[in-house]
Amino acid sequence: MNKIRVLLTSCGCPGASTLIRMLKENGERAVEIIGTDMDNEAIGRFFVDKFYQVPSGASKDYISSMLDIVEKEKPDVLFPQSTYEVYPLSLNKEKFENNGTPVIVSDSEAIEVANNKFKMYETLDKNTDMVIPSYFSVNSLDEFIDAAEKLGYPEKPVIFKPHVGKGSRGVRIIDPEVDRKTVLMEKKPNSKYMAMDEFKNIFKKNVVFPKLLLTEYFKGMEKTSDSLCFKGEELLTTIKTVEQARWGVIVRGELIKDEEILEQTIKILKAIPLSYCVNIQFIEDKLIEINPRVSTFIYQSNLIAPYLSIKLALDEITKDEIKQQKNKIDYERRMIRYLDQILHKNHKRVL
Repeated sequence: MNKIRVLLTSCGCPGASTLIRMLKENGERAVEIIGTDMDNEAIGRFFVDKFYQVPSGASKDYISSMLDIVEKEKPDVLFPQSTYEVYPLSLNKEKFENNGTPVIVSDSEAIEVANNKFKMYETLDKNTDMVIPSYFSVNSLDEFIDAAEKLGYPEKPVIFKPHVGKGSRGVRIIDPEVDRKTVLMEKKPNSKYMAMDEFKNIFKKNVVFPKLLLTEYFKGMEKTSDSLCFKGEELLTTIKTVEQARWGVIVRGELIKDEEILEQTIKILKAIPLSYCVNIQFIEDKLIEINPRVSTFIYQSNLIAPYLSIKLALDEITKDEIKQQKNKIDYERRMIRYLDQILHKNHKRVL
């Protein structure tokens, strides 16, 4: 097969180095990867064939910067990795396609719903028979306290998060049994727990109260489904446990069979018609959030979903051919993430 050139964004994200390696080890053809990131020392720059520093996906200059790269490099496909990039790229994908470069991204309307946790729950509540966790959207401290009480606080913990967020930013559990001394002396420094009094003290004098989603809190095994889909049609889904995480990123897990999670994933995708690689997070069988982008896979040499998504975007594989890959899933395969180092001088590896 002919060599392809992939423009891969956010190549400093936690899963980037493995994704780059797996794309290059696809077993079919040579893949040249042009990486971008807002960080000039992004780890992926030392694994890709060429690198460009670009503005943040939230910057007004992001799209023009990416268009400049596309016009210069003429990649076969643009593959975004970051939550902050998929929405602006989806709004402007025709500009890239007019330059001959398809973008591996969902339609903007579906991304907007998936990225907003309140809209996500509202959409699924109205359009599916799924059991959605109890939730409230709050816009003031009084609304927050009232909603917490309706969810059972102080007898039960509650959890709050921004409508739109990333990587556990702004997510906290308010547990009446956990005070500041417990958090300080017994919890890790990255603990998500806080006391209600602390929350009140932060926001009682704050004129601008953020839009927050307040939900019931539940414990259990976190699981995620990683789907390759197209306009809401599920094509290939693997499900993994999240047995350990750091900084909101999985570091230990296993490929499992879970028909309940698969059934919910299919319903979610029908209601929110996403495309290409999509990650959906659950606690036990309760939906937590949707990431309309590529995430951490438990890879196999004969089943590389991001590579299949590239072939789908290039019309090199049909939806039915992707569905036929399901019998290759190697259940009980495990993954662990570990830290490593790159040593460089002037952005050239020296060791």
